[in-house]
Amino acid sequence: MKIKNHWLSQACIVPSPNYDDRPIDEPISLLVIHCISLPPEQFGGDYIDQLFCNQLNPNDHPYFEEIHQLKVSSHLLIKRTGELVQFVAFNKRAWHAGVSVFKERQKCNDFSIGIELEGSENQPYTPEQYAQLVSVSKALVDHYPALSPGHIVGHSDIAPGRKVDPGPFFNWNDFLSAINK
Repeated sequence: MKIKNHWLSQACIVPSPNYDDRPIDEPISLLVIHCISLPPEQFGGDYIDQLFCNQLNPNDHPYFEEIHQLKVSSHLLIKRTGELVQFVAFNKRAWHAGVSVFKERQKCNDFSIGIELEGSENQPYTPEQYAQLVSVSKALVDHYPALSPGHIVGHSDIAPGRKVDPGPFFNWNDFLSAINK
């Protein structure tokens, strides 16, 4: 797994307009794991790409009427098959965390990388996703010196009461054990 100019060489690049510059001298020191499925509980297709690129058609599904105008993004998506899609360069601020706090530091987007797993809080993730997430996480920890395995959290950890992802089916023990090998 290689990172070149803040892009993952193994990822399909789908540039999102939903990003901006990080604050000056703000090192990347947090990795946030999310999950997403569009429509909810359905997998496959390009709806996630469309959401992150402001191209989601509100007429394609009733749920999209509620969310099509959101301006959100993530740095990386890991599909159910393990395919990697990168939307924002890691050195830029993706709009994934929203109102958030990590160890008394607010605005986690300023210092974090967001990784979406195609999935749901209500069901297990695939072995292919875990394998890719471990590889990507190790590459990020190696590449960004302020990032460490102790600074990898779920969205629910930085936005408690507001977010629940990646949810109870995410196997933190196996994931963190694999990262630390």
